Amino acid sequence: MQTGENILVIQTAFLGDAILTLPMIQELKKKNSESKLDVLAIPSTEIIFSSSSYVDNVIVIDKREKHKSIKRLNNFIKELREKSYSIIYSPHRSFRSAYITIKLGVRETYGFDNSSFKYAYKNIVKYKQTDHEVQRNLELIGEDTKDKSWKISPEIIIAETEKEKVTDVLSTNKIDTEFIAVAPGSVWETKRYPKEYYSEVIKSLIAKNEKVVLIGGENDKLLCDEIAFNTNDKVKNLAGEFSVTETIQLLGSAKLLITNDSAPTHMGMCADIPVLTIYCSTAPGFGFYPYNNKSRYLSYDKLDCKPCGIHGYKECPVKSFDCGYKLIPEDILKEVEKMLGENE
Repeated sequence: MQTGENILVIQTAFLGDAILTLPMIQELKKKNSESKLDVLAIPSTEIIFSSSSYVDNVIVIDKREKHKSIKRLNNFIKELREKSYSIIYSPHRSFRSAYITIKLGVRETYGFDNSSFKYAYKNIVKYKQTDHEVQRNLELIGEDTKDKSWKISPEIIIAETEKEKVTDVLSTNKIDTEFIAVAPGSVWETKRYPKEYYSEVIKSLIAKNEKVVLIGGENDKLLCDEIAFNTNDKVKNLAGEFSVTETIQLLGSAKLLITNDSAPTHMGMCADIPVLTIYCSTAPGFGFYPYNNKSRYLSYDKLDCKPCGIHGYKECPVKSFDCGYKLIPEDILKEVEKMLGENE
């Protein structure tokens, strides 16, 4: 690759996918330090890319509102064209990402072979279903991921004001370090471990003198309130208190995170702490598991109906939700005890 290129990375997927794109961006910028590297992102993930020292500019596309219509999208692409990009990498595989790529008419473009319209890309890279998402993204930029060198930690910079806010909230709630964080939410109901099971897990942890903090976004606040109410008054509910980067800062003080197959898994990776990811309707084999040496995952796989989809559903397609209910709290607690012992 020539020096001084204008590179655009298109990643307009959700938060977890955005975090898992960071290792690719980090390596791409290291190889092309004299090049400008911009990222096209959605409003909810702008903060992740703007907190990366490897990204020069974040361009936001509001595909649900401002840029939803084809007319507005085309006007947006015209503005993008003025930036004179010479290379595009698109880990995102949607038709919209392919359409933007075609319309920009860039010299070199890279996309996956399972993209909605793969022929939009001049260089098509195989999307290996059995690899981790970080591996797949690194392969998109030509990296060899056969050994464990692909396990690159996503890096973000957290502002001093954010650090101070987290410290103040912890102090106000009389929470010191060495707590266990629990993130019970997910956009998809079938990815959520049963809330009554979470309550049982937390009760057992508190009985062992562990300090537990519930975390999540504003949409998770009600769920966390219910879990806290059914547990006891010793659990602290901080759902809705922090931004994404502030939550990552908070997790840096935790000794363990228990979560579903959702964005907090990858936020825990950013904080480089032990993460226990619980898989209900989805499966680790999709390639979104926590990959640092400190982390683990649990999944009940003795079901013909599992996995039922890569994203999950609003309700269980077979009405049983056995993938959640057959993974009992005792299994979670055994793994937590093992992980805490390993990391002492």
